[in-house]
Amino acid sequence: MPRSVEPQGPQNVNLSNALVFFGATGDLAHRKIFPALQAMIRKGNLNVPVIGVAKAGWTIDQLKDQARDSLTHYGGGIDEAAFSKLEQLLRYIDGDYRDSNTFQELRKVLGDAARHNGGIIRSRRTRQILRGSWRNP
Repeated sequence: MPRSVEPQGPQNVNLSNALVFFGATGDLAHRKIFPALQAMIRKGNLNVPVIGVAKAGWTIDQLKDQARDSLTHYGGGIDEAAFSKLEQLLRYIDGDYRDSNTFQELRKVLGDAARHNGGIIRSRRTRQILRGSWRNP
């Protein structure tokens, strides 16, 4: 039985502008990350853009399909309300973490995330990426 998407944790607490995860098309994301994201949404603890980064040549629709499959097989089923919110929050960057172009695109998407939060940059790492002072490994 699907659970409610009502907040159960701290109210109106946004400590980040976005959640970024690398390897978005990989096995770890498929088995663990997407189920965890759905659980966070169910508890009301995820209200920022979720940016998946991978070098797979995928589209955002393919990533959403992967998330749906993940929840079906590893997440205990799909909570349609939570999944709908995840689809709204989910972004995808196709790129290699060793390529500076990937981080230029990430800067752009994080800038959009900052605007989503009223222009406030809450994370030191986000500020570093946006101004280009954080370098990928």
